[in-house]
Amino acid sequence: MLFRFIKKTPNINFIENRKIFFSLSLLLALVSILSLWIKGLNFGIDFKGGLLVEAKFDKNIELENLRNTIYELKLGDFSIQGLDNSNDNFLIKIELSQEFKVDQAKLILELKKSINKNFDSNVDYRRIEYVGPTVSSELIMTGIIAILMAIFSMLIYIWFRFELPFAIGAVIALVHDTILTIGMFSISSLEFNLSTVAAILLIIGYSMNDTVVVYDRVRENLKKFKKLDTFSLLNKSINETLSRTINTTATTILALLALFIFGGNIIKDFSLAMIWGIIIGTYSSILIATPILLNMNIRKVKETEE
Repeated sequence: MLFRFIKKTPNINFIENRKIFFSLSLLLALVSILSLWIKGLNFGIDFKGGLLVEAKFDKNIELENLRNTIYELKLGDFSIQGLDNSNDNFLIKIELSQEFKVDQAKLILELKKSINKNFDSNVDYRRIEYVGPTVSSELIMTGIIAILMAIFSMLIYIWFRFELPFAIGAVIALVHDTILTIGMFSISSLEFNLSTVAAILLIIGYSMNDTVVVYDRVRENLKKFKKLDTFSLLNKSINETLSRTINTTATTILALLALFIFGGNIIKDFSLAMIWGIIIGTYSSILIATPILLNMNIRKVKETEE
């Protein structure tokens, strides 16, 4: 087990400092929303529509020459990103406007022909993706619906498994995690694509799992310590599950770090989103979802149930 130094149940007063954590989360959420409003997201080809090509040359080439080659095709706005810190592997993104209609096969063929003609090098086209403007707009709506449905499903699940006050606390934490994760992508200008949406859905599930572990202990302690005040009971529940939470989070992040470092450029943003989301999800499970129960009369709910 990791973190064997936690030999005994710690006694950290998380609930006493809840206002600090609430204020910090509110500040981060406001910064994220402000960034989304002013800066927006760096949507990938999935959501913008266009062509994405990863080209590997068998020798180093000048980036400026490749840029001029793409520019001469007059296909639309484009960007070129060097991969693996080398001058022989590039990611080419060509963004097509709604009015720009082109045959997919013809566009790809024209691009390849121009690159092969202008460079005395064998080119390995490792990745070619084309998304039309109509499909991209549908994907944006589908992604939003998927995230909202995931959060709503978790609300129903926690409501039936525990009680409404627990469900409200859990959903507030999930919304918090989602806003901060999307905000991180806006602030950092990392590409936001379908993989990112998948990462957010996984983060929602992981965060909910952490929250359920703490909530289970809260429910057990409500039965065991009927005379213990809610403030102390919530603190006790968090501390009793803290070792498990730290161990689980640490091992998961280690695995994701391996993916981030060795997994290649295709899943790098996905891995980063997962790492950030798991850290935020763990934080919210302990310091947002549980302390918020203090103001929700969970004692009265339990007494009514019995």
